[in-house]
Amino acid sequence: MLLIPCPWCGLRAESEFSSGGEANISRPYVNNDLSDNDWADYLFYRKNPKGWHQEQWHHVKGCRRWFNVERHTVTHEIRKSWPMNSSSDSND
Repeated sequence: MLLIPCPWCGLRAESEFSSGGEANISRPYVNNDLSDNDWADYLFYRKNPKGWHQEQWHHVKGCRRWFNVERHTVTHEIRKSWPMNSSSDSND
């Protein structure tokens, strides 16, 4: 089982969380200039790297807060976690 470090509650079992996917994705400004391809890119395409990756997690069965995690997609090692409204560098 994956152990996830919640910035507020500490280390907890993966079963307490819900994954929110890739972190730091900006929703495009929706106007008449936004193409269907640009909207599809935002909705469906993600990096999916082999290696370190930043993700969003929601502590559903705990503090109910959203936060970011840096996780290795092959080993599932978690390097750090931090609140969504702060920089990843502030949690070193």
